[in-house]
Amino acid sequence: MNKRTFADSLRKSVALLIALLCISSLSATNPQKKEMKELNVKKVSLANVSVENVPALLDEEKVPFQSVNTVNWEAYPYKPEVQFRIAHTDDAILLHYKVKEASVRAVAAGDNGAVWEDACVEFFSIPAGDGIYYNVECNCVGTLLIGAGAGRNNREHAPQEVMDKVQRWSSLGRESFEERIGECNWELALVIPYSAFFKHQLTNLDGKAIRANFYKCGDNLQTPHFLSWNPIGVEKPDFHRPEFFGTLNFE
Repeated sequence: MNKRTFADSLRKSVALLIALLCISSLSATNPQKKEMKELNVKKVSLANVSVENVPALLDEEKVPFQSVNTVNWEAYPYKPEVQFRIAHTDDAILLHYKVKEASVRAVAAGDNGAVWEDACVEFFSIPAGDGIYYNVECNCVGTLLIGAGAGRNNREHAPQEVMDKVQRWSSLGRESFEERIGECNWELALVIPYSAFFKHQLTNLDGKAIRANFYKCGDNLQTPHFLSWNPIGVEKPDFHRPEFFGTLNFE
């Protein structure tokens, strides 16, 4: 092999090695490339069922729970026990959460307030596939926040008449309270009509696949935490990262 051929071969080998290292690095920092979760969402009938009976309905329909258990940031290692399950009807999404954590708090003054500072569960989704995602955040007594937009900034909150159509039930009741220290188990059920996705005209999700993620947080709790269903590959806590959403496949 002459010097020129050897040099060309060496350059190609180095380029290949660099490319492989780049791919490996991207895979490590973007876990959605290898760990994107998918979930099938069962269709059920909500006829004559009130929101407080959604857990019993999902029991009857044998809808399984999924865990929200990914700790993405070493600075926040606390991991409460968090589960959710989801189903849909002709005109709504049904959500049921179960949580066991070291303390609870519900001080948000009203809808579209700082519910993420309380004991809070969240559902982010892109229902129309156009890049507009919704954040449905609810504290442990059913105080709700719904926002929409293409990114973290300049998000638009749902008007109160839209919020009022979301049915809510909490095992802790609906009254606000200061932080209660000590292990607590609580449940939350939501009936989210498609009209809650107020920037779109959704009529149903039958047969559709949408990208979504589920979270548990408590920014101002005794032990702050930030858990997700699908892993988030960024350096600091940030739930507004649709590139890390998983996939929900609606029957």
